[in-house]
Amino acid sequence: MAIDKSRAVIDKSDMIPEMEDDAVYVAAIAMEKHNIDMHIASYIKHEFDRKYKATWNCIVGKNFGSFIHHDRGGFVSFRLNGLNVLLFKLG
Repeated sequence: MAIDKSRAVIDKSDMIPEMEDDAVYVAAIAMEKHNIDMHIASYIKHEFDRKYKATWNCIVGKNFGSFIHHDRGGFVSFRLNGLNVLLFKLG
């Protein structure tokens, strides 16, 4: 499956580049499989829980505000395919 990660625009991140790339890759797969924002977010969250063994949270949508706490090294916010993705680890 060829995923074009170059379409992603990272807004903010404190993740290492490899994890950031993985977030975009997983989001692209989620967007190919699902067309409901909540299902996209659920897919991303569960993949990161499985891969990185922590408590991950994910918000996906066209327009939302946020003010969150997160663990160091566990935050990324990006845009892909017209959607905003906020992925963060807490706990």
